[in-house]
Parts: sequence; C-alpha cells; structure tokens
Amino acid sequence: MKDYITAAIKQESLAALKRLVDIPSVNQEKEGTVYPPFGEEIDQVLKEALKLCEELGMTTYYDPEGYYGYADYGNGKEMVGVLCHLDVVPEGDQSKWHTDPFSATEKDGVIYGRGTQDDKGPTIAALYAFKALVDAGETFDHTVRFVFGTDEESLWRCMDRYTAQERLPDRGFVPDGAFPLTYAEKGLLQLKLVGPGSDELKIDCPGAPNVVPATAVYQGGKVAAIAEALDAADTEYALSGQTLTVYGKAVHASTAYLGKNAITALAGGLAAVYDHPALSFLTEKVGKETNGSSLFGKVKDEITGELTFNAAALKIDAQQSEIMIDMRIPVSYTQEELAEQLQTTAAAYQLEYQQYDALPSLHVPKDSELVKTLMSIYREKTGDHQEPMTSGGATYARSMPNMVAFGAHFPGSPSLAHQENEGIKLEEFYRAMDIYAETLYQLCCQAGE
Repeated sequence: MKDYITAAIKQESLAALKRLVDIPSVNQEKEGTVYPPFGEEIDQVLKEALKLCEELGMTTYYDPEGYYGYADYGNGKEMVGVLCHLDVVPEGDQSKWHTDPFSATEKDGVIYGRGTQDDKGPTIAALYAFKALVDAGETFDHTVRFVFGTDEESLWRCMDRYTAQERLPDRGFVPDGAFPLTYAEKGLLQLKLVGPGSDELKIDCPGAPNVVPATAVYQGGKVAAIAEALDAADTEYALSGQTLTVYGKAVHASTAYLGKNAITALAGGLAAVYDHPALSFLTEKVGKETNGSSLFGKVKDEITGELTFNAAALKIDAQQSEIMIDMRIPVSYTQEELAEQLQTTAAAYQLEYQQYDALPSLHVPKDSELVKTLMSIYREKTGDHQEPMTSGGATYARSMPNMVAFGAHFPGSPSLAHQENEGIKLEEFYRAMDIYAETLYQLCCQAGE
C-alpha cells in the first residue's frame, strides 16, 4: 500500500478545515417554509464546501432548495459515495472552551473547534485523501461522489431530500463514526407521549432526545416532601429555597446504560407527592431502567445487543403533559411492533403516542465485499486486528444501501464530539486521511487491474 499523504496535502487540508470550522453552522431554522431551510450559516458552509471541491477539480451540484450538495469526480458507471455532514451542534458552555469554538485553533498537536471531530474534520480528511490520489496521478475508473448533508444533528431532512431526488451510490462509507468499522446500527425511534395537564403541578425539563439528561429542575411548593422521597431513593439533588435540582450523568442515548437519568429520578420524587399519569408512567414503566424491560420484556439480539430507552424531556403545565423518548432498537426487531406495544401501554396512562422521528436500522454483513475490503485496509495500515463493530448511534450509512461507517475516530482516543473543547489530534487526522486515500484508491481506481 502506498503513502499518498504529502506535506503539501497536510498543509492544504488544515487550511481547508479552518475554512469550514470558522463558519458556525448550527441549525437556525425558522417556522414555516423558508430558504435556506436551516439558516444562513449552514447554507454558507455548504457553499464553502462545494467551492472547496471545485478548487479540487470536482463537478458540483447545489440543491436549489438548500438541503444538500454533492461533488463528483470521474466518469465510471459505478458510483462510490462518501456521505458527510456539515452542520454542528451548538458550542455548549462557551466559558469551558479554551479556544474560540468557531475558530479552528492549532495547539499542542491538536486542532480545536466545533466540528473538528463531528464531522468537518473527517470530511476534510476524506476529501483531501481524494485530492492526494489526484495529485499522485491515479486514474478513477469509478465515479466518486461526496454528498454533503446539512441536517444530520436534527431530523435528516437533507438525506430524505437527496434519496428522493438523486442517484444513490452503489457502495461507500461515512466518515462519521469510529474505526475499525461499524457494520450494523440499531434502529432509531423518537417519540412524544402527550397527556393531560395539571392545575397544581408545573414543570419544564427540556432536553435533546439523544442525550440522557444530566439535570432536572423543579420550582414550586412541597419541595420538602419531594426531597424526602428523593432521599429515600438515594437520589443526588440540591435544594435552594423553592428550587430543587436533581443530578444525573449525561451520555449519548445510544449508551444510556452508562448514564444516570435526572428526569426519571425527579419524577420518582414528584410522584410521591403529586398524582399525575405522566409521573406514574415514568415511575412504574421506566424508573431506572435503560432497556425498556418493564414496557417490552427482553428486547435483545446477538448482532446489536439490547434495546436502549431514554426519557429525554418532561413538561407538565395547565394545558398538557409531554414526555420525549428516544429508543435504539436491535436490528432483529421492527419499530412497528415496539411502537404498537408502547402505544397500548401509554394509553392506559392517558398518554397519546406521537412519533417524532424514525430511522431504519443498518446491517451490512461482516462477510460482504465492502466490509472485508475496508477492514483489510484498516488492519494493514494500523496493525490493529480487532473486529468490526455494531452501534446504537446513527450515521448517514443507514440512509442508503451498501454503506458503512468507517472512522475517523480511533480506538482509545478521547471522544470529544458534542463536548466543550472538541478537537482532533493532527496525527490521527493524517492517519485517517492515509486510510481514506487507500480506501478510495481500492474502491475507485482499481477497476481495470
């Protein structure tokens, strides 16, 4: 295997990464149908990425409605896809950042900035891996297409639009996961359970569906009785006047079992004082469980393991109550069967099931040609012979057939995506670029060999 990554490519790639990171491409969508759909900054970063691709000699396309773009190179009949996203999550607590989150900053062998790990850094690594092959004079027997999404951190409307309107690649990868390779991803189901309001209880604990809530705050009367119930349950909390804050541990919903849900813990304390169906549901059917066993029984398979269940948000006011739930479903189960069970159980608590978002599962067999090829490249480049993985997380790979998540996060390296001080080690950035260069060479440039 060749080493295509030159000093010039490294320098050019860092300059390109800075161009993308310096644009604060956080979703700023407004109600109604507007252009661009997700705000000016996301549209700006999409156009900047396409401009980069044009500078690299690619032919580009910008969706007239602003949902996606793509860049092609080569004229082969088979198309190899690289699916990337350019939107990022908000910076979080800016006081915890050591650098400006929206100004790519190199320090001690790391380049910091929002999106450096998720997913602007991996996108640039793959894009300049392609550029390295072009600079080396390699011939592309197959077309390579970089697809740029703009709504990955939300509802994937970009991919819905792309798959409805454009040609799907024949095979490819997504540089938005971890090495060595993810060949199966659980199905995703996010929903709301909406029920009656309350004249005596008001609470608003917002949260993202895919995050286990780290805190849950209640302000109102009866805090002493609620605190007593929390003490009995050995729940960590703080009480200041009429404000009670329950503490948990935030993790991604796909690994809910590693966290501690502050909302369900608070619900247990509230249920000891207030009689409300939403609280009863959370205490009787969820509690401390993260696998939904009280709702569904055992939901587990040999490929992707157990179901994960996360109660991510709770709101009760005079008009209604609402619980936001995120479920990651093993690939051997269907979303429909679990949704039907949940709908029936929720109805017994006066709660109406409302689907918020759903994504199909992904399963590309480990013995497929795509998985074997990519694993062979990774193993030869790194000397790491661990097996490919499964995941409860969701990547664009599940939006199209014959796609897998392939890097760019290396085993044992800190995962800083969605966190303050997000950064990627330059050594790992270049290692990923080297792996992607060989990958694109074997997928796109060897048809005639």
